Amino acid sequence: MTIDYIQAGSTYRNGYIERFNRTYRTEVLDLYLFNNLEQARKVTEEWLTIYNTERPHEALNDITQSEYKTRKQVA
Repeated sequence: MTIDYIQAGSTYRNGYIERFNRTYRTEVLDLYLFNNLEQARKVTEEWLTIYNTERPHEALNDITQSEYKTRKQVA
């Protein structure tokens, strides 16, 4: 296994990560002015919880990740 770096912003090479980065930037980094790293981590942790449990995702037919996981386990 080797590490292969891609050019930053190359959405055609790693669309999932670039999409996540854009979403994180617009929904967290552009909305808050952080006073310290601890505050940024707290806001990020809260956002990730919402992102992974409550927010519907287009790639999952507009259901949440937790709903998708539940449906996959049942099937």
